[in-house]
Amino acid sequence: MTSTSGLIAGLILLIAAFVYTFWPENSFAAQRQKTRLDYLFEHKDQLYENLRDLNFEYRAGKYPEEDYQTQRAALETETAQLLSEIEHLQQA
Repeated sequence: MTSTSGLIAGLILLIAAFVYTFWPENSFAAQRQKTRLDYLFEHKDQLYENLRDLNFEYRAGKYPEEDYQTQRAALETETAQLLSEIEHLQQA
């Protein structure tokens, strides 16, 4: 009798896992498509995080001054261009 209850519990678990995996709301097709603006906001957040990490690592002594200035300038330039494109798309 113990093996029967174990088999039933296993089948219930298998069915629950199958339903959870293939339920329509969990599929990628049901998700909304990202717009260019969504992508830009995500990229902006990533750039800000990269700037924070760069500042932290510079203060920790992992970067020489020249490399820090070069990388910071590149990140700031990319961020400025990205913010300009975000502003342009929001006005359109």
